[in-house]
Amino acid sequence: MIKSSTLRSMIQSSVRMMNVPVGSQNMGMRGGTLQSDFWQRGRSYRFREFSTSKTCLSKGKDSDGYGSDDDHKELKSLYGNYEIVYPQTVSPRLDVPSHIQVPDYLSTPDGSPPGPKKKGPFLRTKDDLEVMRDTCRLAKSVLRKTISEAKVGVTTDELDKYAHHLIVENDAYPSALLYKKFPKSICTSVNNVACHGIPDSRKLVDGDIVSIDLMVYKHGFHGDCAETVLVGNVDEKGKALVTMANECMYMGIHQCGPNVPLEYIGQAIENYATSYDFSVVGAFAGHGVGGNIHELPDVYHYERVSPAKELMLPGMTFTIEPIVAQGMDLVKILPDGWTAVTLDGCRTAQFEETILITNKGVEILTI
Repeated sequence: MIKSSTLRSMIQSSVRMMNVPVGSQNMGMRGGTLQSDFWQRGRSYRFREFSTSKTCLSKGKDSDGYGSDDDHKELKSLYGNYEIVYPQTVSPRLDVPSHIQVPDYLSTPDGSPPGPKKKGPFLRTKDDLEVMRDTCRLAKSVLRKTISEAKVGVTTDELDKYAHHLIVENDAYPSALLYKKFPKSICTSVNNVACHGIPDSRKLVDGDIVSIDLMVYKHGFHGDCAETVLVGNVDEKGKALVTMANECMYMGIHQCGPNVPLEYIGQAIENYATSYDFSVVGAFAGHGVGGNIHELPDVYHYERVSPAKELMLPGMTFTIEPIVAQGMDLVKILPDGWTAVTLDGCRTAQFEETILITNKGVEILTI
């Protein structure tokens, strides 16, 4: 059992990292985080068993290691049999043909979007949706093909190249590329990497689980989806995690409909995950998506009462993308500014769809 003083230090470190001002967050990291959310969530930890390896005790200062071999054995006994992943060599970014329409953030020095002209809510017209459905279908088609290439011995850099070429061959732009200077076209997050893993020279090994997050931009609209795939022979704990992440996403989708409070999504997801002793990584949220890569509404994946009682409205398009963890829901960002890893070294899994709120219910656009 983690000592209360150690837990407090870990939560302090993670909350400081997560408390990002609105408008400055990277992909999917929610801005304006309320620290009280995480102090309250931390109360539940004392009732569960978590790893107390040197990584945890480092208070987030050890950016490139998960302790000794003994620490690795402790992780395996608690969370299953898998390899802790460290960032490797990143190859030069890939080019995009000049005829392809690019998003507005490529025109800014740091890759940050100029910002929507209005805050929201963004309600799509019939014409908008005709285009956006095509974009979302393309995103899912590329994701499915890329997932089929995730095999033992293949590098995540090779997965990135494969997806990149598929996207540009369809006259679309890989939305992740150069968004706030992200260097690759997709995100590949393996094992203990919660999200925003940068594709690199590491080869996938037997027993890995890898989350592939992919966005495309075409005809003025983005489509966003993600899936976690099993590589080779994954242990039972890893399989259970991936199954749970998929079920959590659909649990959130099933709450959606016109005039339903947005907070019902996170409430359903977290209640379901914790009932099976999993955690939901609260540092990252779903988001509105359409003409802008990220826009309102923010879609929280944990139970969080909203004083404003924001409702889902017909015409809204947003993502539901919970990251489910075997252990604690605390993460830290590595020095590359993107890669989010779990503080206790546990594995995570993520699934994501872009959805539309209709007059009668909900439609999954990334099909």
